[in-house]
Amino acid sequence: MSSIFLRIYGGLLFTLVLVAVLSGLALTIINGVRLQEFRESTAQGTFRIMSLELVSAPQKRWPELLERWENKLGITLSIVPAFEGVKGRQPRNQLDGGRVFIRDGEDEQFEIFTAINEQTLLRGTLGDLNEQLATGTGSLVRDWVERILPARRQLVLQERETELFGYPVKLLDAMPKQLTQRQRGQLEQGYSIALLNHFGRSMDVYSRLSDTGQIIRIGPIAMLDPYPFKLLATIGLFVLASISVAIYVLVRGLERRLSKLERAAIRLARGDLDTRVKLHGSDSVGQLAAAFNNMASHIQGLLSIQKEMIRGVSHELRTPVARIRFGLEMVMDVESDRERESYIKGIDGDIEELDHLIDEILTYARLEEGVPDIRFERLDVDQIATRVVEEHQRQKSAIVIEHIPCRIMESRRRIDVEERYIHRAIQNLVSNACRYANGRVEVRFSIGHDNCRIDVEDDGPGIPEDQRERVFTAFSRLDDSRTRASGGYGLGLSIVRRIMHWHNGKALVSTSETLGGARFSLIWPKRQRGR
Repeated sequence: MSSIFLRIYGGLLFTLVLVAVLSGLALTIINGVRLQEFRESTAQGTFRIMSLELVSAPQKRWPELLERWENKLGITLSIVPAFEGVKGRQPRNQLDGGRVFIRDGEDEQFEIFTAINEQTLLRGTLGDLNEQLATGTGSLVRDWVERILPARRQLVLQERETELFGYPVKLLDAMPKQLTQRQRGQLEQGYSIALLNHFGRSMDVYSRLSDTGQIIRIGPIAMLDPYPFKLLATIGLFVLASISVAIYVLVRGLERRLSKLERAAIRLARGDLDTRVKLHGSDSVGQLAAAFNNMASHIQGLLSIQKEMIRGVSHELRTPVARIRFGLEMVMDVESDRERESYIKGIDGDIEELDHLIDEILTYARLEEGVPDIRFERLDVDQIATRVVEEHQRQKSAIVIEHIPCRIMESRRRIDVEERYIHRAIQNLVSNACRYANGRVEVRFSIGHDNCRIDVEDDGPGIPEDQRERVFTAFSRLDDSRTRASGGYGLGLSIVRRIMHWHNGKALVSTSETLGGARFSLIWPKRQRGR
């Protein structure tokens, strides 16, 4: 389950990083637009008044006016041709519409343009909007208003306020109450003053008309707040919505996959053993689906094996039981001790055969139904093969069993095996080869780079290619009558394959190139996982 949480955590972390990047990018873009609009609205009145005065003044006075305004505003002013100063349709449309155009300049400064006429622009270069620019603007507006007839001043301001300024401009008949005595004195002396209001969120600029004594109030001019509440709230809602969508997508996808697994489990519980879950991925759900499919396959295989074993056991037990029953009937009927002893000896052989069959069945069931008690040790498999051959040779069989020695040094022949089971696998192969060989069996052990191999070959009739996989099936016989005569039960090769399965290897059958019969091969890794 940890991988599920890691996946959700990773998805949320990726979403948070992505949302943070997008939010920062959006905030930068929005603030860039807001800063541009703030600069334009703030500088609009100042530069439009200067352009109006330049239009009405002869060109020879322009240098004088520019110098005076530079001293008053604290900025650098110049006259530039229209085609050199600003290029592009959007800037030209702004200037032709009576608005100012602002663009970034060099050394963290920006440039402000306003049109004087069709061929000429007024350009101002400054680093930031400051108090000197505000008070200078107040003086410019005052000088412009004083050139208007007193009776028309209020009307002209109302008519031109929207056109010229980006902020309110009003005429007050009395001094504002919020001004201090010192500030009132400055106004009476002809200075302009700037006051910050509402914790620095806006600014008012005041100037006094010399002829009527009226006060010009410019503002309130809203100051740029880079992180306003509405903007932050909007971005916060965007972040929450994005995270909510990400959580929904992650959890919904996880829920859909778990629902598939749940439906498959229900079908399996109802007896549909062919049920499999089509889920992929390396996370916990994908691993759980793979484990479920393996479990379903294993259960299906176990039930199939159980059916085969029931049929096979009943079939295999029938013959020795019938012989025992016949022997008991004969024991009861015979009169001589010699005949009675002969039948009892036959019954004992049948019981021994039953015991051997039960041992084979239990061994196969133990290897098939679950994880057997396998303890890997690093052993010399060639010595185990030698021991198996010697055990069969002591039975004084007519079959010649030859062990081909491994020429690799003893230290390199040590590989990870479970001695008891690998001995049983080699023993079963040798017994099977002796059962069908005409006269010769060879046993050979070899080691490759990563794997090791046991080959058991005989000179018998061999196994047809289309029957080679069937020989590893429990209770299967290619020649039932011949196998019965030789004492086989059809379990030996099945046990071999299961032993190889628990050794992470495989058992194969092919044709012997040297003897011409069957060649059974066991192949498994030299080193087992976890060791």
